Amino acid sequence: MSDTTLTAQSNGGSPKVAKISEAVIRIAGNSQDGIQAIGGFLARLAGRSEQEVMTFMTIPSTISGGPSIFQVRIGSGEVLSSGDDADVLLCFYQHSYEEHVNSLKKGGIVLYDSDHVEPKEELKKEFRHIGIAISSLTVEAIGGTAKDKGKNIYSLGLVAKMFDLNVSKLEKLVGERFTGKDPSILNNALAAFHAGYQHPLDGIYETFRFADPAKKDGHQVVMNGNEALAYGLIAAGVRFGAGYPITPWSDIMELLRRELPKYGGSFMQTEDEIAAVSMAMGASYAGRVAVTGSSGPGIALKTEAIGWGVMAEMPLIIVDIQRGGPSTGMPTNVEQSDLNIALNGGHGDSPRVVIAPANVEDCFYTAIEAVNIARKYSVPVFILSDQAIATRIEAFVEPNLEKVCQDISPDFTPIADHKPYDLSTQDGITHHVAPGTRINSGKYPIATGLEHDEMGHPTGSPKLHMAMSAKRRRKLQALGESLPTPKVYGPPEGNVLLVGWGSTQGPIKEAVDRARAAGDSISALHIKHINPLPPGLDNIFSGFHHILVVEINDEGLYGVGQLGNVLRSRFADPKIRGINKTDGLNWKVKEILEAVKAKVAKK
Repeated sequence: MSDTTLTAQSNGGSPKVAKISEAVIRIAGNSQDGIQAIGGFLARLAGRSEQEVMTFMTIPSTISGGPSIFQVRIGSGEVLSSGDDADVLLCFYQHSYEEHVNSLKKGGIVLYDSDHVEPKEELKKEFRHIGIAISSLTVEAIGGTAKDKGKNIYSLGLVAKMFDLNVSKLEKLVGERFTGKDPSILNNALAAFHAGYQHPLDGIYETFRFADPAKKDGHQVVMNGNEALAYGLIAAGVRFGAGYPITPWSDIMELLRRELPKYGGSFMQTEDEIAAVSMAMGASYAGRVAVTGSSGPGIALKTEAIGWGVMAEMPLIIVDIQRGGPSTGMPTNVEQSDLNIALNGGHGDSPRVVIAPANVEDCFYTAIEAVNIARKYSVPVFILSDQAIATRIEAFVEPNLEKVCQDISPDFTPIADHKPYDLSTQDGITHHVAPGTRINSGKYPIATGLEHDEMGHPTGSPKLHMAMSAKRRRKLQALGESLPTPKVYGPPEGNVLLVGWGSTQGPIKEAVDRARAAGDSISALHIKHINPLPPGLDNIFSGFHHILVVEINDEGLYGVGQLGNVLRSRFADPKIRGINKTDGLNWKVKEILEAVKAKVAKK
């Protein structure tokens, strides 16, 4: 907890109240304990209180469950990452205690279930320990038949007491969580919450209160990355999607299946990934951009059909929520290892667009941008998110829906003539008309996966194949020239430039802030548009001695990760090197700084 200011001790000898600017709370237990629910309540409360928040979670990949954590960082100022070390550890079991106590800052607080945890004597000097019989007290609060199933809500009450959180808002959040359930479930949950809140925090000499947050330009919304992506697609005008379940894409699929019918749309769960992408392309051919999605294994199955989309120049959105791989790999862990398949997956020369959102808010707006690119350039567009953003909860200013929502319904206005694959266009952009549109010349085009002429009719002409290949390339070059040059975070010249993409943005920026405060010459650059790359990167790179690409993937055979290889291939600059890891976890700020120090020293 930072910027701590103690207030006077209140009457009656109650604990002092410390005003803090931020706190990192780690909750450790088993996935069956509902620890994600506790973290979700805290994160959503922060958002509704106009505070900044970012979360991080790990869950087991097995159906039987197992050890799990949820970490939430709440701040009255800007929050860029979920935090390196925790201020408070709430742990339910001995394994939770032993595996995560070292994640605490020196002097941090361990709040533990004394029914299941026996703290180590040598650690009591290093951390403050508060033992409460959470399991048995929960049973006492809500009745023996419930056993300890409400201990997560009881613990929420303890945390609310420790941080002087808004009780009425938390009650409302708990009520929303159990809407539609039997009233007795909500009553038990509230009874557990109030019992925890009223329990004395023996052994603690201070409680905490967050400083007043900075005023926001508008009301905040709170959601995770998958929710933001799905709602962004709806706002962009998408009304059809098709997919097959896979972690961590499935949340988007379920949300779209629930929400699209409210807007006259639908989402289909198909028998497999190939059917999903084919059905989505059929819907796009019908005149309105559609969406499909998956994670790495499912994307691999879709690649042949995506090649058809490239050849037929069909607008399509493909969402890839990356996870640890290859194969079924680590399905509930984060990795950025699908960049290669997004860029090159498939046979033949099949150029497509690849963009990667940086955070939860960016997921919403990236979805809209992707739809507009797909429509304008008649091309499949990959949105590369990852498990970290997908499950991470953040708060951001509510979008102006009247401004951003758009109608992309097909236009059936009759036209005189139409050649969708017109080779005379300088930018190479194809424009399809929706089937059913009257063409007065009576000459109607077709769409095919075979190489074709300007009307779409199949051809084996070497000359036409060369011309069409160049046309499909040329339109992506036109897109690349129109993209904005990304801005450098920090001075535009210096010793080290950290380059990142996707969910690495926050930790990288925080690493830059910390390093510059220590006097180091370091800046950062975040690349959102990966294929095509934006202009001006070579000029930016020329201003630094070291270009270090921070990624969550393997360094590969030559010591550079997947984006690093793309940049080295593009700019042939030996200054570009990789900082990589494959532990399935987000980058910590201190990990980045340690890796930078090692790379710069090694040269």
